[in-house]
Amino acid sequence: MSEGRVSTQAIRELIDAGRAMLDHPIEPLPHVRETLDQLRGRYRLVVITKGDLFHQERKLAASGFGDYFDAIEIVSDKTTGTYARIFARYGDGPGRSVMVGNSLKSDVLPALEAGGWGIYVPHALTWTFEYAPKPETHPRFREIAHLGELEALLGRLGAGQAS
Repeated sequence: MSEGRVSTQAIRELIDAGRAMLDHPIEPLPHVRETLDQLRGRYRLVVITKGDLFHQERKLAASGFGDYFDAIEIVSDKTTGTYARIFARYGDGPGRSVMVGNSLKSDVLPALEAGGWGIYVPHALTWTFEYAPKPETHPRFREIAHLGELEALLGRLGAGQAS
């Protein structure tokens, strides 16, 4: 790509920076542990994440939250079809399935398009690439300020409860 103009020192620094990012400790968002404690056993909980299989498995293991989930789906892309398959595999279909995430583009919109609920939890550090307009008029779209509000919202929706 650089036609040989990037020094080996610069390449070494890039590799070191990448390794440092991989080794950075997992910092969960506020209210994650208490929310998972509240939901475990009452709802079927599935992590849906995209990216490199090894890296995502490593991050989940390092987080200490892996045991909270009934299933883990690491996908190459979060599309309407991806959500439809996962909603069918782990639940009663999309009507009782809920996707909670900080990306409108990758989490909320494809889940809504698949027929599920989409709950948006804004986060200041979400990538610009993940920007999309809020589907505020969609009947299955909701927004909460933080994960601590999730249990009460799910109770009002009556969606996704495990049988």
